[in-house]
Amino acid sequence: MLPIDFNGLDTNVHGPIRLGIMTALQMDGALDFTTLKKRLETADGSLNLHLKRLEESGYITSKKAFVGLRPKTTYRITSPGRKALGDYLKAMRQLLEALESAGLDKSN
Repeated sequence: MLPIDFNGLDTNVHGPIRLGIMTALQMDGALDFTTLKKRLETADGSLNLHLKRLEESGYITSKKAFVGLRPKTTYRITSPGRKALGDYLKAMRQLLEALESAGLDKSN
């Protein structure tokens, strides 16, 4: 049996809100703050914190603009972000395969 390397999981992607952000941007393209907030059903402060972490990691970019007098920030996943998401999903697939081969019953 091969060991499972949990240390290889990217903590910048791991976690429901960050994974949700990355997934939404990968699937739908550029999204604004309000759309992400509604999609993920999270508070402004929490979303801001996770967006900042992903941007500092180089996984997303932001573009600030004004629509009328209101500020609007739009986020987009970057190439390194796509790679990080793909690597994370690959690691999770390997974990699922290991669990299934160990007898995990999917129906329970």
